[in-house]
Amino acid sequence: MLAADFSAFGDAARRCMAAGCTWLHIDVMDGHFVPNLTFGAPLVKALRAREVDAILDVHLMVSEPEKWIQPFRDAGADALTIHAEATTHLHRVLQQIRASGALCGVALNPATPISVLEHVGDMLDIVLVMTVNPGFGGQRFIPAAAEKVSQLAEWREVNQLQFRISVDGGVDAANIRSLVADGASILVAGSSVFGHADGVTGGVDALNRALEP
Repeated sequence: MLAADFSAFGDAARRCMAAGCTWLHIDVMDGHFVPNLTFGAPLVKALRAREVDAILDVHLMVSEPEKWIQPFRDAGADALTIHAEATTHLHRVLQQIRASGALCGVALNPATPISVLEHVGDMLDIVLVMTVNPGFGGQRFIPAAAEKVSQLAEWREVNQLQFRISVDGGVDAANIRSLVADGASILVAGSSVFGHADGVTGGVDALNRALEP
């Protein structure tokens, strides 16, 4: 949703769902953990009121995420993903997310190794691989960061874990097929959808066509 028209989020959300999207990804930035400022819990609450069938996937790019778990959950967030570097006590905050009833996720920045998940893998529903540096939409895809997708898929299998692999940053028709082949099952697309010449429906259709055999 970061790439949507900020003055018409409700309309943008409805267009996404009409095009076949079942998840809405909401990038929350605090101007501290990342150099940008975006949305708060009231936006999630407003979308929840309008788009009750969508899974509201909230990506907390904020310092001290423990302060924001319950407010976003109360607003209607279905999934909450935090960054390992954003808190001193990762395990405790993940416990907090699970206790709230939300799906529980950790995001990996391009330079963050998957080893940070070693002692919390069994707590996770989502691992979000950042294929751009967090903070701004529309950045160029970092191929080296995407190599973590296959590494995570292998690590998940070896350790008999159940989390889904999500990818965020520069996802488009040129790379989506390889990301899915490597093990990703949640693809976060912003500019390639909202910036498509044929609108949101055209953007989603282009991604779906890229996945066809």
